[in-house]
Amino acid sequence: MSSHLPQSPLDNHVTSNLPGRHRASRIWRYIFLGSTVIGIIFLSALLLNISNGVIGYVAIENKIQPGKLVPAGVTLEELDQDALRSILQANISSGLYRRLDRDIPFTDRSVDEILKLINQYVIEPTVVESWDLYTSLFHKDTVLTEVAQNHPNAELRFISWLNGQFLVQPQNNRPEFSGIRTALLGSLWTIVITILVAFPLGIGAAIYLEEYSTDNWINRLIRTNIYNLAGVPSIIYGMLGLAIFVRAMAPLTSGAIFSLTDSPTANGRTILSASLTLALLVLPLIIINGQEAIRAVPGSLRQASYGLGATKLQTVWHHVLPNAIPGILTGTILAISRAIGETAPLVVVGASTFIDFDPTSPFSKFTTLPIQIYQWVSRPQAEFRNIAAAAIIVLMILLLTLNTLAIAARNRYIRR
Repeated sequence: MSSHLPQSPLDNHVTSNLPGRHRASRIWRYIFLGSTVIGIIFLSALLLNISNGVIGYVAIENKIQPGKLVPAGVTLEELDQDALRSILQANISSGLYRRLDRDIPFTDRSVDEILKLINQYVIEPTVVESWDLYTSLFHKDTVLTEVAQNHPNAELRFISWLNGQFLVQPQNNRPEFSGIRTALLGSLWTIVITILVAFPLGIGAAIYLEEYSTDNWINRLIRTNIYNLAGVPSIIYGMLGLAIFVRAMAPLTSGAIFSLTDSPTANGRTILSASLTLALLVLPLIIINGQEAIRAVPGSLRQASYGLGATKLQTVWHHVLPNAIPGILTGTILAISRAIGETAPLVVVGASTFIDFDPTSPFSKFTTLPIQIYQWVSRPQAEFRNIAAAAIIVLMILLLTLNTLAIAARNRYIRR
């Protein structure tokens, strides 16, 4: 008697389809792998394209050679503060000298600060031509030939537009002296206030909709509208912010109601208006992700809490929220990523494209890194595109830093 039992028609069908299913599985595996590789290629191409404009050769010509400002055998760095002030005063207009002294008295300026002023207003180094990293590395002979033919008096330097001075200098009409300090501070002010406003409101709304609201037509309508609002173009939120925060709430958003503005024509085109506008923009994302995270908490955890005599608030606060925090923070990371890169709503609200003073409060005029990048890219000079590429790298580092902090907080709650 055979030891094998006869196979049923179902067993025969499964066995006959097994090679085909394995083959389909391998095909889809290669498709998924190909998608990942293509994504990595595009991301690498983006990063290489940005980096290509940040580093490279530049040809610099000075309006006045430093050696002509000092006696033979002496350098500017060897002079004392009084001598440097005399050189600066002798080579710039009296009006500019008075303005610089009014901004920060020369008696309060260090030698290095006066040297920077001499470099900017007297020597005036100008980048007459620049080359990207690829050309600088692989076509150096061509670069040297072009400099010798077109700019015989220029000095050829291999520089990085992204440096310490670029981070601490304010904006300037000349790319050689322009930096992102004001835009970076504006972005930090804006995103911090946006998170402080949107995060508690979004989580509160998610808790209500998931834990307290009943299943009726009003709440279903609210949920549907929240999902729809997540897909509204950002410029629509900018128009809403212009109507409400900039105009209707101008006494509050300008700081006039608190006597915190010195401008007699104060308006609501401030950091606070921009932050509230971005908070409206990301609020649907935070609510939706918060709902999904709260919904993912097992119902048995709630029932166990109720069985031990806990109230609704105690159950939500001590059991539901701690387990939902990882998912909530994931949604917050996505919201931060969208808010920090927005430009359209901020332009509508009134962000400045050029500003050379630092924001000091939520009621200050401002600009942000995306707006500054847009303004530089739109200029015809190639050097502004170089510093725009440097600003993009700073923006990416800022975004990665904020996301890293949120991920670290999420992982902490996961371990707990």
